[in-house]
Amino acid sequence: MQKKHKILVVDDDNAHRTMLRTLVGGWGYEIFEADDGDAAIAQVREMPFDLVLMDVRMLKVSGIEALDRIKAFNPAIPIIIMTAYSSVETAVDALKKGAYDYLTKPLDFDKLKISMERAMEHLHLKEENRRLKESLGKKFDRRQIIGHSRAITQLLETVAYVAPSEATVMITGESGTGKELLAGAIHFNSPRRNGPFVKINCAAITETLLESELFGHEKGAFTGADKRKDGRFAQAHGGSLFLDEVSEMPVTMQIKLLRVLQEREVTRVGGASVIKVDVRLVAATNRNLSERIQQGLFREDLYYRLNVITLDIPPLRNRKEDIPLLASRFLKIFTHKNSKPLKGFTPQAMDSLIRHDWPGNVRELMNAVERGVVLARSEYLEKNDLPFLAQADPDPGKQAFTKNQAADITRPLEAMEKDHILKTLAAVDNNKSEAARSLGITRKTLHKKLKKYGVMP
Repeated sequence: MQKKHKILVVDDDNAHRTMLRTLVGGWGYEIFEADDGDAAIAQVREMPFDLVLMDVRMLKVSGIEALDRIKAFNPAIPIIIMTAYSSVETAVDALKKGAYDYLTKPLDFDKLKISMERAMEHLHLKEENRRLKESLGKKFDRRQIIGHSRAITQLLETVAYVAPSEATVMITGESGTGKELLAGAIHFNSPRRNGPFVKINCAAITETLLESELFGHEKGAFTGADKRKDGRFAQAHGGSLFLDEVSEMPVTMQIKLLRVLQEREVTRVGGASVIKVDVRLVAATNRNLSERIQQGLFREDLYYRLNVITLDIPPLRNRKEDIPLLASRFLKIFTHKNSKPLKGFTPQAMDSLIRHDWPGNVRELMNAVERGVVLARSEYLEKNDLPFLAQADPDPGKQAFTKNQAADITRPLEAMEKDHILKTLAAVDNNKSEAARSLGITRKTLHKKLKKYGVMP
């Protein structure tokens, strides 16, 4: 048997209240009564109601005041206001304070019934939405994706719907935003979660080796191929394959990848047999693929094959409300790793973290916190422990350049580029692949620049 919705009727007119009790009760609702606003407030605090039907003009506490106080206690309760005094100002005031609807006396019973049914339907939809989010929250594995900003919350809600499908996904976003983590979230929330999750960085492998890495090779296929090897597609059979920095894949390899996606089969380098593969593909790039297509560096047909579902990860500077949460998580990790029992950040340190624009995104923040932990000299990480951050001017009106900034502007472009590359390498412990990814260039390009500047790669 369906549970009856509880309705509180609030009116100091006994006859009108009795009429509503008979009428609304006849529609299948369970009716409770209050003869003034203060009595209504007291009853709402004692019992959960599904809807309040309330008069405006009452002797002790008016309907508008009661509305305000009930909404402060429980903003989810729908309240329909009734009055014999039709006033635009009163209607606007009631709606501003959260009234669901506004009806004038004498009541039009059909309008009242429709308004109540809509309120109940709205309440039901909100409850269903809450239960759905709770269900997703219990089942959804965030894979260490940290953040409560609207952008990240909406992104994860989309992932929760996309993950169970077999659709190919393209993840876009700047370097360091967490594209690999998001790819992991897609895999581990999919029906393929018990299968392998195989990753490959297309920019970190030379063109001659990339085909072998993806499709495998036979023994003797090339110098050094002393045994047969399965490629990443075969390794990912029954699971998911993550192609990071797919925009850096040479065009000749793009043609071969397109054929694999169309036929769902691979042939090892130096081999003749065809191997069927069952793989879900997730690709990622920090480049604008439309521009790469215009430049002839990326095939348009492959773009449409990969770009079935697009997920764009916002840069950290566009979701600064996530910085304290991320920084605290990294602090916990690195204090444990370095055996330094730091308790947290000073307000000034956290302020400098929030003000920084983070061109390297989450990866840069993680490195900054780790270095701060290593440099920390007290039980709290202080602003002085973060000297490597470019601090934002707290006064937005100050636009004058310092002498050092002016000197930077007059430096040759190549000198500035060399300095930036060296600082990036230092930030990632001289990891060339990580540095190239942060700089938005290929490892091969990074190698050429280091050689040009006389730095041994």
